[in-house]
This record gives sequence, C-alpha cells and structure tokens, in this order.
Amino acid sequence: MSETSAPLVAMRNAGRSFANGVTALAGFDLTLQDGEFVSLLGPSGCGKSTALQLLSGLSEPSEGSIAWSDAVGLPGDRRNVVSFVFQEPTLMPWANVFENVYLPLRLQRISRSVAAPRVYEALQGVGLLEFTRAYPRELSGGMRMRVSIARALVTKPKLVLMDEPFAALDEITRFKLNNDLLELYRRLQKTIVFVTHSVFESVYLSSRIVVMTSRPGKVFSEIAIDTSYPRDEAFRTSPEFAGFARQTSAVLAAAMETANADKAKTRIRF
Repeated sequence: MSETSAPLVAMRNAGRSFANGVTALAGFDLTLQDGEFVSLLGPSGCGKSTALQLLSGLSEPSEGSIAWSDAVGLPGDRRNVVSFVFQEPTLMPWANVFENVYLPLRLQRISRSVAAPRVYEALQGVGLLEFTRAYPRELSGGMRMRVSIARALVTKPKLVLMDEPFAALDEITRFKLNNDLLELYRRLQKTIVFVTHSVFESVYLSSRIVVMTSRPGKVFSEIAIDTSYPRDEAFRTSPEFAGFARQTSAVLAAAMETANADKAKTRIRF
C-alpha cells in the first residue's frame, strides 16, 4: 500500500443525525487507503457502527461527504465493492451453510453452477469446506461467524466492514478468529474497517487505530501500529505489543476525558 496513492474512500466532515434528535456523528473525517486494516475504537454509543453504515450505503450522511476512488465505480456498483459482517451472524436458520454463503450471489442473479466455485473458495478460506450441508443450529458460535465472514467475502469486495464480529465469543475462540482473520487479510489483501471496544484486539489486528470521542463521535486521534504482518502469539505477548496497548489505552482515556469536559462546559453554558 502506498501512502501517497489516491484513497479508496474518504469521509469529510461527515455527520449523521436522527429524527429523534440524536446526533451520532459530527465532523467525522476518515480516509481509507487500499489494503489497510483500520480499527475504530471508542466508548459505546460513539457512532462507530453509524460510520460503518455510512460507508456501506445503509445510511446517508446528514452533512459532509463521502468520496470514493474512481476505481470503485458508480454508487449503484457498490454492492460488489463493500461487504458487511454484523455483530451477529444473521444466518438464515432454514438454509444450510452453502445456501447462506451463496445468498449474495443469488441476489445478483448468478446461477448456482457459476457461483458454486466461489462459494466453495470462500468456505475453504474460513476452514468450513466440510460443513457445506450443515445448518446454523449444528454449528458453534465461532463457526457461525465464520460462515458470516465467508458470505461477506464471496462477492470479492474491496472493502470489508466488520461491526464487533467477535464480541460475543469466548476469549479462546476470539483469539483463534483474530488469527484466522489476519491470515485472510494477508492472503486476500482487502481493506478492512473493524469496530471493537477492545484495546488489545485493535492493537493485535490493525495497521491503524482510529480513536473516537463520545457521541457525537468524531476522530480524536490515530495510532499507527508500526509492526509487520503476519502477527502471532509471540507478538501478542511481546513488550512491543504491551507498549502499543498502553499508548492506545492512554489515548482512549484522553478522548473520553475531553468529551466529558466538553459536555460539562455545555451544561454550565445553559
């Protein structure tokens, strides 16, 4: 990835307000280069998920702009460019693993025979090729999330948005899926935006961490994790990892203190 290349997408002064009066984002700036792994880190309710919804096209900004690279194409083409992995796997319980992963291609009117190699490739990438005929109820929580990731990858997107996909999993499963995700990232070289509440997860996965303030969310600071991939358990237990974790924790604490101070000033003013 070249730091001087045109960005894949740039959000400029983006804001999102809702009819109930809540402003989730205000003055939000984020630039994504092709091939980055960027984590959004911040307190609950700071607009992390809203930022993903704006990038995905599931929601439109109330203000500001989102500019895409010319290589992405027109807005109508973005369903082939952006994929979303939600907090829950959101699988169809009546359909087997193959059918769940095939769904995005079926919606694009791609025949089963043409789509099958891509479905099998996506399932092989997440280690579930032997479970194509299994149903969600027969899978563990971690396996269901793997199916969700395979479904996101089957369209071969440029940008993968992941909204706390591992938050509900036990720590052992979460660590394993972190490792598997980094292996997919190494092989596929997708751009990933990953929402998390975990300092440690963000440091382990990311090439860059974007720390956000409390609602209305905006970027408080960015931290580059300047260590090479692949990363493994040796990195997770290294002094380098601990140093990045301390730095990130300090920046997150400062972001929250700043937001609290701003809210206190607003209360005094009124």
